[in-house]
Amino acid sequence: MISDLSNCSAPAAADRPDYIREAGEVIGFGTPALRVEIMPTWLCRLVISARHYSRTIVRNATLHLGIYAGRELVGVMQFGYAMNPASGRRVVEGTANDEYLELNRLWVHDKCPKNTESRVLRFAFTLIRAIRKKVRWVQSFADERCGCGIVYQAANFLFIGSHSTVFYRLDGEWYHDMLLTAHKKGGERGRRIRENLHRAETFKFRQFRYIYFLQPKYRAGLRFSVQPYPKPRGESVNGDTPRDHRGEKGSIPLRRSRGRRIRKA
Repeated sequence: MISDLSNCSAPAAADRPDYIREAGEVIGFGTPALRVEIMPTWLCRLVISARHYSRTIVRNATLHLGIYAGRELVGVMQFGYAMNPASGRRVVEGTANDEYLELNRLWVHDKCPKNTESRVLRFAFTLIRAIRKKVRWVQSFADERCGCGIVYQAANFLFIGSHSTVFYRLDGEWYHDMLLTAHKKGGERGRRIRENLHRAETFKFRQFRYIYFLQPKYRAGLRFSVQPYPKPRGESVNGDTPRDHRGEKGSIPLRRSRGRRIRKA
């Protein structure tokens, strides 16, 4: 359960991370004080819907990890495919669909220490090496709504650039630009934003792209140039700083939509 998290504290010096097994199979990695374990899909989705700043889940995620401090659930991770699953080879030459993962969602409770995210990312990568041996690298995107990816920088990801994406905010909820055209995939959310676009606020955010090589030899095939880490700037559009990017702030231009889609350059 998610509670006051009295157990979420810095680890004891004697705690040494190790694999966690059940019925002889590896299901997690970490210490009694802080660890990651495979968790039920439904529970991970429930936590993300309630706690992650986006309030949205990724339905094609293939790996759901719980972050535990003692007996308490203090966070979750969703790993899966990119929006276009076959796009991995465009990032790293020769990558098949099952040879990379995207960290789709990360949420950690506010009361955990500041280095919790970087520690659990390391634990997750060690676990993935054990249970998904074909995976060569992991990518993730930091949303400018929350910052520029300080969490990934602390975990020694490589920064390989950014792009801009249009989002709409309607009655306090966020909608991706693709919902205007993805009629079959958008479901009820897509229908709602299309019918109410005239009332929505339109934002343009940068998406900062990071990559971490679980198997360093494949870095030679990286098709992007590694760049210096970006710096945070301005205020968060949410008015607060969601925990999965704690300590970051971002500045985002805003204007009111007049019912027309902003075309990307």
